[in-house]
Amino acid sequence: MDERLLRATASIRGAVCSPAGTTLTIRRASDGGWELPGGRIREGENVTDCLRRELAEEVGIDAAVGEPVHAYAWRNDDGDDRLAVYYHCSAAETDLVLSDEHTEAEWVSEAEARERLSAPQTTAVVRAARAERGDRMG
Repeated sequence: MDERLLRATASIRGAVCSPAGTTLTIRRASDGGWELPGGRIREGENVTDCLRRELAEEVGIDAAVGEPVHAYAWRNDDGDDRLAVYYHCSAAETDLVLSDEHTEAEWVSEAEARERLSAPQTTAVVRAARAERGDRMG
């Protein structure tokens, strides 16, 4: 059997939950699409450090990084392999300072997140919300 191994750029993203039960979404300046905050991990960088750095750079918050809630691999339009790992994060603060990479940020309900995010990101939001509530079922 000829199996092609994944040679992917890794992205670490946060499904950041607020005390109000909402999740942070941000709008990309490049194409207007909505996403969860995060970005590419640097060589030798600790995953938690990567996500905390990205959250500080993109939205100006310091969030507690929890456990991974979802991972997804795909090939982008350029034919490059990509891997995203999504972590449950908790933020006590909800005031944001956006980077130039994003034009807008909103704390949204799970239902609103389903409408604006991709399927893999929505899965991460649902699982992070369960973790935030302490719901280990389902």
